[in-house]
Amino acid sequence: MSLPFLVDSHCHLDFPEFEPERDDIVARAGAQGVGLMVTISTYISKLPSILAIAERYSNVFASVGTHPLNAGSEPDVPTQHIVRLSQHPKIVAIGEAGLDYFYDRAPPEVQKRVFIRHIEAARETGLPLVIHARDADADMEAILSQQSAIGPFPFVLHCFSSTRRLAEVGVDLGGYVSFSGILTFNKSDEIRAIAADVPLDRLLVETDAPYLAPPPHRGQRNEPAYVAHTARKLADVKGVSVDDVAKQTTDNFFRLFSRAPDLRS
Repeated sequence: MSLPFLVDSHCHLDFPEFEPERDDIVARAGAQGVGLMVTISTYISKLPSILAIAERYSNVFASVGTHPLNAGSEPDVPTQHIVRLSQHPKIVAIGEAGLDYFYDRAPPEVQKRVFIRHIEAARETGLPLVIHARDADADMEAILSQQSAIGPFPFVLHCFSSTRRLAEVGVDLGGYVSFSGILTFNKSDEIRAIAADVPLDRLLVETDAPYLAPPPHRGQRNEPAYVAHTARKLADVKGVSVDDVAKQTTDNFFRLFSRAPDLRS
């Protein structure tokens, strides 16, 4: 029996943890039904190495952006430069960008400025913005609401670990919510309760690999194959079959990441 087609909508295949066995990691993902992966940019300056990986594998695509914790290293990248870089055919998203106040690695005002430039790039290109939000819900809600009033832009709240209110605001503004291995952790009852209430047509799954490996790999390096564990947990939370979750999250992915080719055929 064939496995359902899954998408790992957010991983970091360019990270050094994957270097020695990247071919095997991509192959293991395929063996678990993970037919497409998006390797996510955290520094615009490192985009060439990310694109080299995406170009090596037919089912790996990429984004372009600056992680909020790296905003201090890339504080002044113009919106139009992000737009130009996004024209590469393997790039299917902008980001990840956003706000992270958990670590004191970039001033909030710099993070906000960089984030808004990424929003502008997403609005101009129509590519989805991959949003990183941690311990910054009030400012994130304010920026999303203000910028959506200027003009809509597609987005996903990735690796969701924020409040119910931010999930509701994101969905109300037309966004999607993506769940990672956090959904499977023993102490994640609140996140599971939020996932239960997010509409099925706004859900994505991801690994954020090499981080946040789900059981039975907890504490180990994560990899795209393990998104299947998150999909199974999401199916339990929603009270539907794994096949239904796989089909719905994959449909959602291709609706949002509209430049990515539908590889299911």
